[in-house]
Amino acid sequence: MRFTKSRWLAATSATMAALACFGAPAATPRYGGTLHVKLRASSVSLDPREWTPGSLSTAAGEKLASLVYDRLVTLDDHARFQPALATEWSHDAAGRSWQFKLRPGVRFSDGTPLTPSDAVVSLQISLGKGFEVTAAENGVVIRSSRPAPDLLEQLASGRNFIIRWRPDGTLLGTGPFLVTESVAAAPSEANPAAIRPAKIKFQANDGAWSGRPFVDFVEVVLGEPALRQFLDLQVGRADIVEIAPDLVRKGRQEGLRIWNSAPQTLVALRFENALAALASDQLREALWLALDRDTMASVLLQKEAQPADSLLPQWLSGYAFLFESPMNLQRSRELRAAFPGGVQGANQPLRLRVDAPGDLFKLMGERVAVNARQANLLVQVALPAGGNNSPAPAIGLHLFAWHYDSLSPHAELEAFVKQMLDGTELPGNTTDPEQLFAQERRLLEERRILPLVLLPEYVGVRSNVHNWNASPWGDWRLADVWLDSEDPMTTQAPAGPPKNSSTARNPGARP
Repeated sequence: MRFTKSRWLAATSATMAALACFGAPAATPRYGGTLHVKLRASSVSLDPREWTPGSLSTAAGEKLASLVYDRLVTLDDHARFQPALATEWSHDAAGRSWQFKLRPGVRFSDGTPLTPSDAVVSLQISLGKGFEVTAAENGVVIRSSRPAPDLLEQLASGRNFIIRWRPDGTLLGTGPFLVTESVAAAPSEANPAAIRPAKIKFQANDGAWSGRPFVDFVEVVLGEPALRQFLDLQVGRADIVEIAPDLVRKGRQEGLRIWNSAPQTLVALRFENALAALASDQLREALWLALDRDTMASVLLQKEAQPADSLLPQWLSGYAFLFESPMNLQRSRELRAAFPGGVQGANQPLRLRVDAPGDLFKLMGERVAVNARQANLLVQVALPAGGNNSPAPAIGLHLFAWHYDSLSPHAELEAFVKQMLDGTELPGNTTDPEQLFAQERRLLEERRILPLVLLPEYVGVRSNVHNWNASPWGDWRLADVWLDSEDPMTTQAPAGPPKNSSTARNPGARP
């Protein structure tokens, strides 16, 4: 089997199409103003130590953390690694020992200099076991217990930021912004039964090594429902919002600027370990064959999703096209007819819990139950326990959403398996594409995880926002955007950099 090296082609094409749609950036950027952002996540953490791999809240936290912290390297839209806090790097022939030279003169937001020791502490925490990070004279050395040819992909994504943790719990970064205000969610004064969304405010870091951002502030409101975000973008109460897949078509019909990433989120079913051990292979096979992924993607999600045949998307692994998940209702019914008595899903319902937030995922759970009934399988979406303190029903099947965090396919698959299959670890050297493919094929053939659909990220961008150029894999480069000064939501700003700015930002210079 031959694997292509151009796995970024589809993602890059998506970005080029988005840039063509949004148009080229204006010739004269303006400094100043407040960028208003609204997100669905009800809470986020800017501390990578608190992030759960694959969770949607972690995805939101990573976006906001990139405003405050930097990584050693970045990856541009053409799959080329670019210097960030590291200016040079090299490795031995086996890919086990890597050396990185730190950028001189970089300071944290409190004015203290970045040192190799800071990088050592951050990277040892983020990379975890299997890596040893030590300080060098002008940088760091990272040694791996096994070949790590994908180390740059790991360092350019996920939680691998360089952070300084103060003894009082304060987190310092070298990024283009710093946090000036953080308001926790609280009851609304007008309606005590309602929860007021949380808010985080970021201020431009005039001393950032990468140059001063164009906007003065980024104000992020959390916990906003999808429909409210959509309406706020329409009436000008927000500049950047997340667009739910079922609202994308409506938004485009109404002329909203909508950007989309490569597929970022996998929606799938997971059998609990206890049930997977008790349930027959026929049960899992029958349910897999009964699932109508095409209808989920084209009807339920209005053609704004892709049927999922694999755990990793094509743009990340390069081999997803080799997998197939064909629906075969007749074969599913035949397997169902051969079930022994007492099997869950036959004579008693198999209970399905939706572990992803939002009405859209609940509808997908109900669609799974409908598909199962067509094959004479009993799947029941479990409801929360009532107010009478009755115990929650036993759960055997989960519908979950997994957000891809890493640009390394092997690191992503390892994190997925460890999180979703209760600590299971992949054997062998999964940095080799052939072995990685074999491991994923084995996992799919076990039918403990049943992929459903892949969802891109959709972002609504108001017309007053210029130079929006997010990456295909979902990084928001908010330090590079600027606002129309005449917009009523922003303050009047000069055409040039503020007088107290030590470094003027050059659009596109930051990788």
